[in-house]
Amino acid sequence: MTLQEMGKQAKAAARRLALASAAEKNNALLAMAKALEESREIIMQANSRDIEHAKANGMSKALLDRLSLSYERIADMADGIRQVAALRDVVGEIEGYVLQNSLRLQKTRVPLGVIGIIYEARPNVTSDAAALCLKAGNAVILRGGKEAIHSNIAISDALKSGLKTAGFPSDAVQLIKDTSRETATGMMKLRGYIDVLIPRGGAGLIRAVVENSTVPVIETGSGNCHVYIDKSADAKMATSIIVNAKVSRPSVCNAAETLLIHQDIAAKLLPKIAADLQDAGVTLRGCEKACEILNGYDIVPASEEDWETEYLDYVLAVRVVSSIDQAIEHIINYGSGHSECIITDSHAAAERFTAEVDAAAVYINASTRFTDGGQFGMGAEIGISTQKLHARGPMGLSELTTVKYVVYGNGQTR
Repeated sequence: MTLQEMGKQAKAAARRLALASAAEKNNALLAMAKALEESREIIMQANSRDIEHAKANGMSKALLDRLSLSYERIADMADGIRQVAALRDVVGEIEGYVLQNSLRLQKTRVPLGVIGIIYEARPNVTSDAAALCLKAGNAVILRGGKEAIHSNIAISDALKSGLKTAGFPSDAVQLIKDTSRETATGMMKLRGYIDVLIPRGGAGLIRAVVENSTVPVIETGSGNCHVYIDKSADAKMATSIIVNAKVSRPSVCNAAETLLIHQDIAAKLLPKIAADLQDAGVTLRGCEKACEILNGYDIVPASEEDWETEYLDYVLAVRVVSSIDQAIEHIINYGSGHSECIITDSHAAAERFTAEVDAAAVYINASTRFTDGGQFGMGAEIGISTQKLHARGPMGLSELTTVKYVVYGNGQTR
């Protein structure tokens, strides 16, 4: 099947979904969750093939974690679909008002139509994206990475089976099985079939989509996130936060990639932080001052490239800064607009940081790992938008819709 044929089928399915009631969509989602659980043996077998190929190709430990499924993770994926079903349906929400000429306006929330998603080695995205798009009344065309292709096929087959059981068009969820670069490029050119394209993955993928797509794009995911430890920070809190932000799941976009620490507290606190990070398997790449303080620890001199890198691995860049001004300047120069954190006991420092740091999420005394739709009370999210148009931050159901103005008159002319 050609990409254009997939696009036509998705358009037809989107028209059906746009008219579906909340109860119908929820019934379909529950059927998808059940089908996913019933297919867990097939999904695990498919995932084993992907893991075997990934290990043979030298995939890192952190990325293998993103790729790996278990019975528990499949159960979590199914529960995630059920959680989406339990969310309030935003489609059809109305904001109304009357103009001076007696025209009645209804600003009505409606689906986007067909959403395309290009992503890398995270098979859970297949079910998450399908569920969110369906709940918001959209059809979706998915294109995952070659590393997870067998897992993605098994998951999408299960989801389509659930849709069919619920009486929905199975073309509401489609997976591109050809993982060549040509199909990714072709998907970027499906203007007229795909209404919006969302890339989820590393900086290289996102840049390629933004630069080559003729379909409108929402940038997501690239997370060169920083934790700045101010001179007034509580030492125990600072250590706990940076270890969590780096180690709890280093392969995700809200993990910390650079630690900035004020020079007044660095000599006392950095060795404790380095010891805890080293125990967790993290290697450090530091500025000259950081290397001097951490002589004897697992640290190597940082290059300019290190400040720019989203490692997605057990690696952390460390820089000792002379002031909060230098910390903010560093984030302005190297940050990706995802999530930034300050650890401080100073209200003035916190206010400066939140006012001057431009990112989708800015934290005071909390780990960057909370930038997530579920953690933000949205139930789930399609990704973290790092741009400013249409959506920013975790993208939930509302961000997967647009608006239509319905205007009621009684003969008015202009």
